[in-house]
Amino acid sequence: MSRGGEMVYIPDDSDFSSFRDQCESLEGWHCQYNKAGVTVWSQGQEESCAVQKIKTCISCKDVPAETLYDVLHDTCYRKKWDSNMIETYDIGRLTVNADVGYYSWKCPSPLKNRDFVTLRSWLPLGNDYMIINYSVKHPKYPPRKDFVRAVSLQTGYLIKANGASACVLYYLTQVDPRGSLPKWVVNRVSQFVAPKAMKKIYKAGLKYPEWKRKHDPGYKPWVYPEQNTLPCVSLAELSVQHADSLENIDETGLPEDHLSTSDHEA
Repeated sequence: MSRGGEMVYIPDDSDFSSFRDQCESLEGWHCQYNKAGVTVWSQGQEESCAVQKIKTCISCKDVPAETLYDVLHDTCYRKKWDSNMIETYDIGRLTVNADVGYYSWKCPSPLKNRDFVTLRSWLPLGNDYMIINYSVKHPKYPPRKDFVRAVSLQTGYLIKANGASACVLYYLTQVDPRGSLPKWVVNRVSQFVAPKAMKKIYKAGLKYPEWKRKHDPGYKPWVYPEQNTLPCVSLAELSVQHADSLENIDETGLPEDHLSTSDHEA
């Protein structure tokens, strides 16, 4: 997503417009899954599966767009609903609508767990909202020995209002997981992991208003930037995280029948 592949920059209106177009367009996308209100598409199957794009969509009844936007920003609440997350925190702010953050998540055994450092930017557009990110390097947060540092080329959410009390959520991701993953892992993401993740976000949206009423209800620095107390980060401190500079873990030989079953709940 970074222009020219070298310079770290904060996404502008044209980047958000391009992201929205990708979410809403069907051209070049192949439907992999369509059940129970969740659709999953993929792009780039004939190329290296490491940089395949995945796009998912779910219709969220009884969840206003602004509520889902809050859910996706609220790191404290994420700890309540994102069971795959190991750790997440904000590192620092760049502007009123851009920051740098860390996220690590559990991969199904025997795969190694992954983590990211990303530059995240967000844009409210009337009743619709977008959040996008890409991977960067921060000198104080280098790759850790206990994780494989993955690379987000482009990842984000588009939340489209569908009336006053409902919305449609798109999630688009292009990630290099820095591991030569077996084909069954890629297929599993499309057929199981992505649909399940979308349903979890939807359920989190239904429960968020009640939770937020009991947990600092007025605190929303993503809406009220004057509440943001994060240290300032300069773009000069950051550089683009290139996948080829990271260790590549070959996991192609891992058999599917050794997969951990801990994540099989519906």
